[in-house]
Amino acid sequence: MNRALSIRSNKNNSSSSGGGRHGFSFSSLRGTVQPELSKKLYKLIKSENNLIQSYESAGKERLSIASQLSDWGEATNDDAVSDVSDKVGVLLSELGEQEDIYAHNLDDSRAVLKTIRNTEKSVQPSRDHKAKIADEIAKLKIKEPESAKLVILEQELVRAEAENLVAEAQLTNVTRQKLKEAYAAEFAATIERAEKQIILARHGRRLLNLLDDTPVVPGDIRPAWEHTNQARQILNDAEDDLKDWQPELEDVPSHANHDSTLARTSSHHQRQSTEASVHGNESVVTQPATEEAQTNRISSESSVATGPITQSYASTEAPQSVVA
Repeated sequence: MNRALSIRSNKNNSSSSGGGRHGFSFSSLRGTVQPELSKKLYKLIKSENNLIQSYESAGKERLSIASQLSDWGEATNDDAVSDVSDKVGVLLSELGEQEDIYAHNLDDSRAVLKTIRNTEKSVQPSRDHKAKIADEIAKLKIKEPESAKLVILEQELVRAEAENLVAEAQLTNVTRQKLKEAYAAEFAATIERAEKQIILARHGRRLLNLLDDTPVVPGDIRPAWEHTNQARQILNDAEDDLKDWQPELEDVPSHANHDSTLARTSSHHQRQSTEASVHGNESVVTQPATEEAQTNRISSESSVATGPITQSYASTEAPQSVVA
């Protein structure tokens, strides 16, 4: 249990163990400056942070209470109460340590949710850009239906739709994968915390059974405390049980595909979208030079979900003759 058999030898250090994880940062000032798409998850992640801090505070309170219990027991001048309260304090302080470990595991789970939030933030500009171009086209068709600018805007819209298609696919894949990953980790941490708390609580009850609470009449003297070794052994048993603990969890497998699969799918949809928008219902492109330029143009774009398109995206975008 990473501590002495008596909490009294460590009581001066208990208040400094497991220092605060969170410090002041300007990230706390960002507040509501979030894209519409990521606002709800941003709020959830912020609430998770408050929950984590609560568990950290609970762990520190456990340590403080354990120390106070030990000090009080020593002041009773009753050897039995003194020894039992001290050993119970050790178990309580270990319960506090488990709260701190749980808080850090929750923080790891929270970090996974940030991946979804960041992807949402990166997809929002793609949606906005596509909507803006579509709006400009609609306005121009009303004001100047014969304007040459319409052709340019429609070509821009084709690029924006293809780009957004990739981004939206990336978002749904990341969302499903990371949602499973985050809460699989949180539930595993919850099971670990609960089962280790049960171990500590059961040994705590064993300790209490050593204390004889048979009433005495005034003037009688209680038998001397003879269970010091047994109390120490109970703590040793608790420590051994914690060390031997192994998780027995139902597997939560991930079937997330590799980037290459997404790249092939995204490339296919980009070409389909481009051809459908530019060539209407034509099944074969009859302008090779125009098509090659168009394919090159799409491959040079960046993915709004991930920044510049990775090699796996780019490798599938080599100019070639396209047949729908």
